[in-house]
Amino acid sequence: MSARLTNEFGSGFSPVSLRRMRKFYQLYPIWSAVLTELSWSHFQELIKVDRKEEREFYEREAIKYNWGYRELSRQINTKLYDRYLISPDKGKILEDAKVGKIEKQPEELLKTPYIFEFAGLKENKNYLETDLERALLSHLTEFLLELGRGFSFVANQQRIKIGAEYYYPDLIFYNRLAKCFVIIDLKIGKLTHQDIGQMQMYVNYYKKTQMIEGENDPIGILLCADKDDAVVEMTLGDNVKNVYASKYLTYLPTKEELIRIIKDEKELYELAHENTE
Repeated sequence: MSARLTNEFGSGFSPVSLRRMRKFYQLYPIWSAVLTELSWSHFQELIKVDRKEEREFYEREAIKYNWGYRELSRQINTKLYDRYLISPDKGKILEDAKVGKIEKQPEELLKTPYIFEFAGLKENKNYLETDLERALLSHLTEFLLELGRGFSFVANQQRIKIGAEYYYPDLIFYNRLAKCFVIIDLKIGKLTHQDIGQMQMYVNYYKKTQMIEGENDPIGILLCADKDDAVVEMTLGDNVKNVYASKYLTYLPTKEELIRIIKDEKELYELAHENTE
């Protein structure tokens, strides 16, 4: 078949290409409904996604943020859709997205885990927090894409004075969709209650000194390599609000490893949610 088509119409009809064309037709049988904003290279990535709702999610995000097919491939490989769903009420958010609504709650910005393979630290097991921060800022475009929708960079190591002391939060962002500041601290070692308390102090500072009318309360995200007990620590009655912990990876995990991480994080979130009801 492929040889006959090649003889009649020219190149582009290899067995692999024909299988892709067949899969494309099965998933997009109505030509007038095919999204013209996306190229054939995009669709070659999209047809690898079996779940219809997941495929539609990537279609919307690719168009909205003008992803090239390589960025689309990366987001699919790092299972952005599944990580996105872990955050509170993401199923409802995806339904709202179909009718043009956008997320409004700051905690809905979170992903688990964040994947920073673009930072180039995969082979370096002994990096410091400053090394990670420098690497992320050196790849700011990729970093913003991984953070998600609506993020803009404000500052790093911004000096703030609280009482008689100066403090330096690692990274400050603003999210225009959630209308709030997002403060990020990077943690190489195990997350502690002291880390959580310091982040709560940062959040309170930005709430009292930086917020304007119409904005939501700032949120703080502690990005840590080791988060085994972080969710439990966050639910021990510390009355900590608007502070969240999320795991990051500096390498692209296997599909099986990523699914396991996502499953574990979802179970931890559901357990914490049950304990607060």
